[in-house]
Amino acid sequence: METSGNVTYLNHPLIQHKISILRNKNTGTNEFRQLVEEIAMLEGFEALKDLPLEDVEVETPIETCMTPMIAGRKLAIVPILRAGLGMVEGILALVPSAKVGHIGLYRDEVTFEPHEYYCKLPDPIEERTIVVCDPMLATGGSAVDAITMIKQHGGKNIKFMCIIAAPDGVKKLHEEHPDVQIYVGHLDRCLNENAYICPGLGDAGDRIFGTK
Repeated sequence: METSGNVTYLNHPLIQHKISILRNKNTGTNEFRQLVEEIAMLEGFEALKDLPLEDVEVETPIETCMTPMIAGRKLAIVPILRAGLGMVEGILALVPSAKVGHIGLYRDEVTFEPHEYYCKLPDPIEERTIVVCDPMLATGGSAVDAITMIKQHGGKNIKFMCIIAAPDGVKKLHEEHPDVQIYVGHLDRCLNENAYICPGLGDAGDRIFGTK
């Protein structure tokens, strides 16, 4: 693990191994989808290490004791549609009680301004730790816009999780939302002329859902 400012690069061997299989163009939909879930779970283990705890009374087979459990309103997972959906089950495997919201954006083809076409967040969102997830952080535009809209709806304690990122996207998200903790599975080399991450893994949404 390597941390720079509010960005954490998760260089665990298991994460790196699984990302390498994702990159392979011959990895099929079923395996790709399963790997995305597994990577999200491994990343979530690190990203959620600061969840607040409180001592509660539990009766064991031996005696009654005070023991820590997650406190407060717990967690909200917010995937950016549609590829972000592939990461949700992996995080839910760690925190089954988490609530799940969804946010969808499209860009005006003339003005390039973002428009929210769907946003449903757990209530009260301002009392929750929010994990925004998207497998790819390319230009950073969608992540920045989604987090901006979540803040407009009252979200405060926000983390962002991706599997691979381009330097452009990390820089943009860090600059626009310096209060958001960013968790990256692997930092790739660059974006190409079509804004695809290189070496990347292709279109994550198409590969998760088997579409072209």
